[in-house]
Amino acid sequence: LLACYASGVFPMGEGRDDPRVYLVQPEMRGVIPLDGLKVSSRLARTIRQGRLDVRCDTAFDAVVAACAETGAGDRADTWINAPIRRLYGNLFRLGHAHSVECWENERLVGGLYGVTLGGAFFGESMFSHARDASKVALVHLVARLRRGGWRLLDAQFQTDHLASLGAVEISQADYLARLKVALAAEGDEAVFRKALSGAEALASVRPTEPRRGVSA
Repeated sequence: LLACYASGVFPMGEGRDDPRVYLVQPEMRGVIPLDGLKVSSRLARTIRQGRLDVRCDTAFDAVVAACAETGAGDRADTWINAPIRRLYGNLFRLGHAHSVECWENERLVGGLYGVTLGGAFFGESMFSHARDASKVALVHLVARLRRGGWRLLDAQFQTDHLASLGAVEISQADYLARLKVALAAEGDEAVFRKALSGAEALASVRPTEPRRGVSA
C-alpha cells in the first residue's frame, strides 16, 4: 500500500459491502498548498474560541468508521469498505497513518485521517457531525504539517468544498514531480504527539498573524 502511494496511485472500494479494492490514478489531482489554506474570519473565530477539543491519534478507528458512514451529505454509499478499514488500521498501528479529531463534551464530532510517507501526507477522508468540525481538523492538520516540515498535502480529488479551503487541481504529471520532491523529505512525526492550541494552529497556517507571547 505504501508502494502504491509512492508511485502516485491510491486504493478505493466500490461500496461498503463490496470486498474488492482497486487502484486509482486520476488524470487530475487535488492538492492543498501548505502555504495556501484559506481560513475565513468565522472559522478562525471558532478555532480561537476552543469550542472543539482537537486531538490526534486517540480514536483512529472511530474516525475511519465515521468517515465510512452512509447517508452523510449527498453520499448514498461509501468507498470505505472492510478491507480498506483493515488496511488503514494496520498502517496506523505501523505509524504510517494519523487521525485529527474534534471532540465536543467528550463526543467525537468531526475529524479526518490520512497516510504519511516521507514529507507527503495523503488525505483520505473527513467527516463532520458539528458545524465546521472537519474544517477545524483540517486547519490543525495543516498547522502540524507546516511545523513538521511536510512538503505535500494530497487531497486526491478536487471538490467545491476543498476548493473553498484553498485546494487546487493539478495534472498527474505535475503531481508526480511534486511527490518525488516530497518523498525525499522527512516529516517530523512528533508534531502529532504534541498539543496545539487554536491560536497556535492559526499562527502556523497564517504566518503573518502575530504569535501570542512571542515578541518581535
